[in-house]
Amino acid sequence: MPETYTIRVPEGPDDLKAYFAVRHEVFVLEQKVPADLEYDELDATAVHVVAIGPDGALGAGRLLPGADGTGVLGRLAVLSAARGLGLGAALVRAVEEQARLRGLHTVELHAQVHALGFYERLGYAPYGEEYEEAGIAHRSMRRAL
Repeated sequence: MPETYTIRVPEGPDDLKAYFAVRHEVFVLEQKVPADLEYDELDATAVHVVAIGPDGALGAGRLLPGADGTGVLGRLAVLSAARGLGLGAALVRAVEEQARLRGLHTVELHAQVHALGFYERLGYAPYGEEYEEAGIAHRSMRRAL
């Protein structure tokens, strides 16, 4: 697996297609999230980021900017073959940078419970009770930028 990649906002239809292919692979195929739950009307207005390696897309994430200065990081996905390269952390930081560029001061997310430690290492703090989304246990987290 490549150790080099770039993370960017999708540049045209090919990047966007690759972005959605990563989400499909991780969420729909691997985690068995129903496609009608994975893709929503918010995709049309979200800020997307995609990680591209020499052979194509490796990871994806999105930001939903809020009017109250808070953005929601979501749909963070890294292909199984690219895990362990620091790509997930780099994608989180790229989403945070997009939030800063839009004048947002806080990023929230709905973490799958198994990923709480990952987000805590990036400065996110859990709040509230555990809940279920798409049949998967989650907990809300936030971080001030």
